[in-house]
Amino acid sequence: MIQKEPLVSVIVPVYNQEKFIGRCLRSLLHQTIPHENYEIIVINDGSTDRTPYALELFHNAIHPITNATNIGLPASINKGIMAAKSQYIVRVDSDDYVNLNFLNFLHFYLDQNQYADAVACDYLLVNDKEELIERANCIDQPIACGIMFRKQQLIDIGMYDETFRCHEDQDLRIRFEKKYSICRLELPLYRYRRHENNITNNVEAMEHHRQNIIRKHGSNSGQ
Repeated sequence: MIQKEPLVSVIVPVYNQEKFIGRCLRSLLHQTIPHENYEIIVINDGSTDRTPYALELFHNAIHPITNATNIGLPASINKGIMAAKSQYIVRVDSDDYVNLNFLNFLHFYLDQNQYADAVACDYLLVNDKEELIERANCIDQPIACGIMFRKQQLIDIGMYDETFRCHEDQDLRIRFEKKYSICRLELPLYRYRRHENNITNNVEAMEHHRQNIIRKHGSNSGQ
């Protein structure tokens, strides 16, 4: 029997997230589309905690990629994109989780609307106990994840700039929207977790890469 290609490829980069990666993967494994219709590509970027053990618990359900050393988030995501077998790509961060209709609704939107280059869903901001903080509009308050792209268009714009260790998503979005557009699905299908280890808490690193965004794209892009 010939195995068909998946409809969607989920890219999950992970670095030292032993506490949250299990929750993330469980949410992805309990989707309303059949398991054979999507693949979960997890890139372990040289984790030094018990993340490898956590991933081993899911070894039958994921496609793991292991970096011998930490190469950074954008380079890891690019590895996942190139390994993806489907034409649709969506990134989910390892400390976040999703609604059970996440893949189904985003894929259906893109599949039925050929004019749409990419689609983002609204999200719920939660704390590390999964308590609701607020609902957010994905266009007014964009985040890196919960956006389904067409793989070929990501390749066309050069994928992620691997020199950005922070704001890699902002750089990608600026380049993407010069040629393509991102539609909004007004459903909060993504759960964005705020906790003490968020990379956005590293003020110095975030400011360094914000300046890189300004140098690359101009003064209005670093807001």
